[in-house]
Amino acid sequence: MLWTVTTGHPSRFRHRRRGPRRTLRLVLVLGAVAALVAIAVVVVPLLRPAGPRPLFQLPVACGETWQLGTYPGHDDYDVDLFPTEGEAWGRPVLASYAGTVTVAGINGSLGGRTPENPEGPRGRGGGYWVKIDHGGKWETQYLHLLEQPLVRVGQRVAQGDQIGRLGSTGNSGAPHLHYEQRRGWEKVETYFDGSASGITNDDTEYTVRRKSNNCPTG
Repeated sequence: MLWTVTTGHPSRFRHRRRGPRRTLRLVLVLGAVAALVAIAVVVVPLLRPAGPRPLFQLPVACGETWQLGTYPGHDDYDVDLFPTEGEAWGRPVLASYAGTVTVAGINGSLGGRTPENPEGPRGRGGGYWVKIDHGGKWETQYLHLLEQPLVRVGQRVAQGDQIGRLGSTGNSGAPHLHYEQRRGWEKVETYFDGSASGITNDDTEYTVRRKSNNCPTG
C-alpha cells in the first residue's frame, strides 16, 4: 500500500498565491473609496444652494450714466452697456464686486475692430474677456474688451478694480461691454446697487439708463 507523503511545500505555495489576490482586493477597495471621496468633493458643493446675491454695481466708473440694453437674438438676461457721453473705446471696465478671477483671455477669436479701424472684420464669440467668481456660486462675465485683460487668473480683485478696457473684439459690431451675472450655471437678471435691470429676455429691443454707484469706499 502506498502512502501519500507531503512535504509542506504545496501549502506554502497556495498561501503565496492568495497573498497577491488579497493585495489586489485591498487596492480595489481603497481605489473605490478614493473615487467616492473625489466625487463627493466635486458634487456636494454643486448641490448646495447659492448664497445671497452680492451687491453688484455697474462695471463702469463712479457717477457715469450708461445705457443698458438688449435686442432680439441677444439671449435672455444678457446686457450690452454703452456710455451715454464721450468716447466708448478704451473706457475702464471695473469689477462689479469683489472676487477671484477665473478666466482672463480670449473667447472665440478677436477679429480686427480697433479704434483705428472700427469697421474692421468681426471675430467670433466674446473676444477678450474676464470671468470673476464672487463666492456663493455667483459670478460675472465681461466680454469684448479692447485688449488683453489687466488681470490674471487667480488674482483677487476688489469691487471697482479695473479689469480691462472697453472694446469691440469678438463678434461685436461696435465698442461696448457685454455683461452677465450668473448664479451657478444659470444666467439671471442683472441687479445693480440692489435694483433689477429689467432685462430678462430678448423678445424685443429694450434699453434703460442707469447711473453707476461703483465708487471708491473709505
